[in-house]
Amino acid sequence: MKKIAAIHDLSGYGRASLTVAIPILSYMGYQVCPLPTAVLSAHSEYEGFRSFDLTEQMQPIIDHWKQLGLRFDALYSGYLASERQLDIVEGFFKDFTPEAGFILVDPVLGDRGRLYPGMEERMVEGMRRLCSMANVITPNLTEAAFLLGKPMHHAVTAAEAAEWCVELAGMGPEHCIITSAPGERKERVATLAYNRTDGRLWRVSCDFLPASYPGTGDAFASVITGCLLNGDSLPEALERAVYFIQMGIRATFGGEHRPLDGMEQEKVLHYLVEPLPYFTYELLGTYR
Repeated sequence: MKKIAAIHDLSGYGRASLTVAIPILSYMGYQVCPLPTAVLSAHSEYEGFRSFDLTEQMQPIIDHWKQLGLRFDALYSGYLASERQLDIVEGFFKDFTPEAGFILVDPVLGDRGRLYPGMEERMVEGMRRLCSMANVITPNLTEAAFLLGKPMHHAVTAAEAAEWCVELAGMGPEHCIITSAPGERKERVATLAYNRTDGRLWRVSCDFLPASYPGTGDAFASVITGCLLNGDSLPEALERAVYFIQMGIRATFGGEHRPLDGMEQEKVLHYLVEPLPYFTYELLGTYR
């Protein structure tokens, strides 16, 4: 069984980070080995949440893993709480790089045109370093802009988002994926993926639903990790991840559910292993 080291925070309540990643990757047949960055009473969008920083515990955990001689098939990082954690994870990547070189970085920095509280420029710079060590990165449109130093004071066009996806490859990753990108029509949302090896840029589009749930980005990156580690092509992995999120949102949106509780992914885990009913991915072109 392949092992994945997952570097995320852990929320006691609300579906986000490890409480999203572990069930998804376990259902896909992987052993998830968590390296927690913080423990939260509930995820950070709940008012008055309590947070317990685990920076001081991260390196001792890593040192013990070294003593045990552990090796992982994939390294997967998400939310990091401080510059020091960025340094710790950078060292972890160097010490534990898998033989196949699979490192996925979900550069959690912000959304809706703004950085999250506490995410200053130094955190952005540190995340750029981690992205340069990864072979897959999964920023949303806002995070892509900050990684590239682009302004977010205007409505980004579909063509600009595609250019950003290709430009991110200049940082080093083989696969660059941007979520929450503008679609070809106003009522559509796109996810873009660029393969630096063959120069092909892919797009999967879906209908916009007026719903927002914490943790969907974590779920998306987790599915991408599982699919690529399984040997799926980039557009296949993209299709599976978008389909899973779309079905999860639809299953949640139709019921009586507090949006803060997150997407009810438990209802749709079976879609992770069932044959996809269709393929909609498009090749937008080849960029060198």
